Parts: sequence; structure tokens; C-alpha cells
Amino acid sequence: MGLFSRKQNTVETSAPAAVLDVDPALAALTGDYAIDPAHSSIGFTVRHAMVTNVKGSFTDYKGALRLDGSAPHRSTATIDVTIDSVDTGIKDRDAHLRGDDFFDAAAFPLMSFRSTSAEQLGGDRYRLTGDLTIKDVTRPLSIDLEFNGSATDAYGNERVGFEGGTEILRSDWGLTWNAALEAGGVMVSDKVKLTFDISAVKTAPQA
Repeated sequence: MGLFSRKQNTVETSAPAAVLDVDPALAALTGDYAIDPAHSSIGFTVRHAMVTNVKGSFTDYKGALRLDGSAPHRSTATIDVTIDSVDTGIKDRDAHLRGDDFFDAAAFPLMSFRSTSAEQLGGDRYRLTGDLTIKDVTRPLSIDLEFNGSATDAYGNERVGFEGGTEILRSDWGLTWNAALEAGGVMVSDKVKLTFDISAVKTAPQA
């Protein structure tokens, strides 16, 4: 059963319409949550030199979720990522990504996402749509996510988990730097895969 699934009451055939009830266990998840960076990850994968993939992540970010168990379309998410925290495991490459050729972190220190809609695709699968801002460019972005469940951790925190991803063309956000290869092709692909593995802690009681 999905996070925001609803079950239908049995009604007599003479009833004018079916009445939908919210599963109490799912409705109890409604509330505000803070993303826990210590147990989450935001990653990316990009093709390098046409033959291999380079993977990286952002290690510093803040985010909040508002989950609505009775009306999933009212659920929201926001996240701000610190560009300086980009980490591909190579210091020189990370410095290049922070510089003017790519993110220009000195002028644009944050990458942000603000959701505008949410929908259930079926079962535990959801789609979150919103606006992604990189540098001075804001464009729409949809992220497909799977709900991994909920639990109370050893410290009494109520947690929910999601994982998923999407693909973007970095040129849509003005990240166009590249270098031609002697054998043809380019150094860095335009397509970038984004991945999300999110653990969030409930911060407020159900409204």
C-alpha cells in the first residue's frame, strides 16, 4: 500500500457516491519533516570522455517535506544545496566544477528546488514536480520517487524514506562548458543523472 493510498468503504448500491476513507496508519504520517543529511544522499552521474561515468555528490544541503496523507497533491518539498560541497573524489575536478566554467559557486552558492505539485503514480511510486534553480536559471523539473517506508528510530524520531531520480540536460541551466576530443565527441556529456536517497525526520505534529 502506498504512502498516500486510500481505501474505499463498502456502500450500498443505493448510495449516491462512494465514500473514501484514509488509512489511519498512513494518515498518521502527515506532518512536517526535515531531511537528515547524515542518512541521505544527493548524487549525480555524468558521462566522461564518451566512455565512462563520473559519479559525485553534494554533501551539504538542507531540505523540508510536508507530507499530506489524505491529499497527496498537497504534499510539498524544498531543498537548498551548497555548491561548494560538490565531491567527485578528485580535488582538481571539484575545484573546476565550483569555478566559472560550471557552477560559479562564488556568485551562486546555492542550488535550490521548490516543488509545485505532487502525484501518486501507483503503489509506492510518486512524482514530484517543481522548479530547479541553478545559477540564475530556473526551469521545471520532475522527480520520480519510491516511498521506502516509515519507522521510529532508536532515539524516538519518526522517519520516512524515499529514493528516486531524474535526468536533466545541464545546458538547460547554462552549464555549457565542454572540450572536443581528438577522436570525436566531447569531454563531458550534456545529460546528467540525478539520484536521491532521502531520510527525513518528523518535526511537527499532524495539523
